Amino acid sequence: MRRRSTRLRFVPKTFGTPDTGCLVLLRIATRGSALALIQTNWVAARLRAAHPGLVVETVVLRTRGDAILDQPIPAMGGKGIFVKELEEALLDRRADLAVHSLKDMPADLPPGLAILATPARADPRDALVLPRHAPPAPHAGLLPLAEGARVGCSSLRRCAQLLAARPDLHPQDVRGNVDTRLRKLDAGEYDALVLAAAGLIRLGEAGRIHLHLPLELCLPAPGQGILAIEARADDPEIQRFLQPIHDPIVYACATAERAVLQTLDAGCNVPLAALATLEDDHLRVQARLLTPDGSRAILALEAGPPGQAAALGRRVGEHLLGQGGDALLRQIRGDGAPL
Repeated sequence: MRRRSTRLRFVPKTFGTPDTGCLVLLRIATRGSALALIQTNWVAARLRAAHPGLVVETVVLRTRGDAILDQPIPAMGGKGIFVKELEEALLDRRADLAVHSLKDMPADLPPGLAILATPARADPRDALVLPRHAPPAPHAGLLPLAEGARVGCSSLRRCAQLLAARPDLHPQDVRGNVDTRLRKLDAGEYDALVLAAAGLIRLGEAGRIHLHLPLELCLPAPGQGILAIEARADDPEIQRFLQPIHDPIVYACATAERAVLQTLDAGCNVPLAALATLEDDHLRVQARLLTPDGSRAILALEAGPPGQAAALGRRVGEHLLGQGGDALLRQIRGDGAPL
């Protein structure tokens, strides 16, 4: 019998039974970087394992953030530069799913799209990476870097927290994929890099991690270490299709962290860190808002049931604003007096 291709149709009664001749094709949009492809292939492999017979097609797209490497991310318009083209492919039905690093996604999604699944979270911490074979410079404190060291970091959040701990450091913007950044480090363009531990681990570069930065020094970006699977919100069959790889606790953490972002209306031009963790059946949500030079930091913490994730995140954001975060944000955005 000739096999019939059913595009974008989930057929629970016949899916995965070869005798019916039903073939389900799933198209997953992704960026073309090595890390993005590894993440997408990881998702595809787990979907195939959960649904025998599934055919997955990868739709590789080049985003604006991948194409322009000579400008800082905030100057290019923020987080949306890494997801817009993938979301357009979902909306015009060139793809059925998109796999993102959640930290790259803006707080608000386009109408008609939703995050339908979040698999198990990888290590959310930032990592200090030193040049190959370079001995760490002795220095008192948490960062083994020489005075005045040049540290490549791609976010204001990382730069601000580094400066808060070590005002003598010289954070410098670094663009390109992880392999490119590591080559620049080893070539001597930087004395150290700060990168997401999750990305290094997924790329098989965990051995390059010299130090996992403690949370009291460097709190991660909202969503760091989480893969977000985005799809059209009006397709409940796709959501059921993703259920075997979905982790509801990770989703609660993601919801809380993104609620902090939404409450502050913060993008890449705001040094904001947030992390939610499950401790003793309660979600613990902490956040840190800083001035770009790290000279001032505002902290907030809330805890409560995972089912109240969005409300917890909003309360954390409101606490930040109430402690002077509103004035700090006005200063960062250029419409307030210096603090």
